[in-house]
Amino acid sequence: MDLTIAWAGLLVLAVFIYVVLDGFDLGIGMLFAAFPERRDRDLLMNSVAPVWDGNETWLILGGGGLFAAFPMAYGIYMTALYTPIIAMLLALVFRGVAFEYRWRTERWRRWWDRAFILGSAVAALAQGIALGAVLQGVAVDGRSYGGGWWDWLTPFTLLTGVAVAVGYLLLGACWLVLKTEGEVHDRARRIAVVTGGITVAMIGAVSLATPFLEATYWERWFTLPTAAVAAPVPILVAVLSTWLYRSLTRDGYDLAPFLLTLGLFALCFVGLCISLWPYIIPTSVTLWEAAAPPSSQWFMLVGALVMLPLILGYTGYAYWVFRGKLDPDEGYH
Repeated sequence: MDLTIAWAGLLVLAVFIYVVLDGFDLGIGMLFAAFPERRDRDLLMNSVAPVWDGNETWLILGGGGLFAAFPMAYGIYMTALYTPIIAMLLALVFRGVAFEYRWRTERWRRWWDRAFILGSAVAALAQGIALGAVLQGVAVDGRSYGGGWWDWLTPFTLLTGVAVAVGYLLLGACWLVLKTEGEVHDRARRIAVVTGGITVAMIGAVSLATPFLEATYWERWFTLPTAAVAAPVPILVAVLSTWLYRSLTRDGYDLAPFLLTLGLFALCFVGLCISLWPYIIPTSVTLWEAAAPPSSQWFMLVGALVMLPLILGYTGYAYWVFRGKLDPDEGYH
């Protein structure tokens, strides 16, 4: 068993689950701007109130796992991406405070709503910018970061930042289609149609720009034999995008849009892994060069294999308990 590959798989799983779970949560926060009525905003908040604080568990698992299993990569990335990562963490804290305080004041409720929108948008943009910075690569000097303070800020990272934010809006809208009824449901479906089209366009734009960042990416996607492995990804994206549009423009399909959007995100992750493999810092540091000693990996893997099923079980149980459509006259606060 290759422990390094096992840990890489665990980290990809943790990050993907975080993006899925906290993605629609951040999308709901940004969608507050499209639902100015207090009753509607309360309903949006109640759709994520039972589960929102558990979603960040996966972010902690991903960050902690990177630090433990790939300490070299952790040190380089934390230095290179210090600004967007700190912005993301502050935004998550800010929106968490706003989440709780908006229920406890009338005078300042509107300001806390704005804080919730702003915190969600900044966190989503920061995550996308960090992803773009990883894809475009960071300068490495020995075992340390060798670039400048603003290397993370480029047109490509801004493109990925907007792409992730729009994707989260789509996730949030599809979540509302699944969880609500009436006017909120209908408005969310209309928003999902628009954001779905923009998301697919953004996926195409990022996919077209990525091969020009590194020669390795170009070879991976456009030369055999790796091109044969990569080819099904854009084909499946086109199929799921068409299916998503059909499900959003027909009545009676409330679950399908959310699942299809998750499928699009999963395909994006597959494409990302195809581009990066076998590097953890493209194209400077491989997974094995950044890995912790095998004894440390074994020790941490035992704990991860114990905790991961517990976290998955708790998360699944929470979503199962609060399944179904929301009652506008009931809440969790």
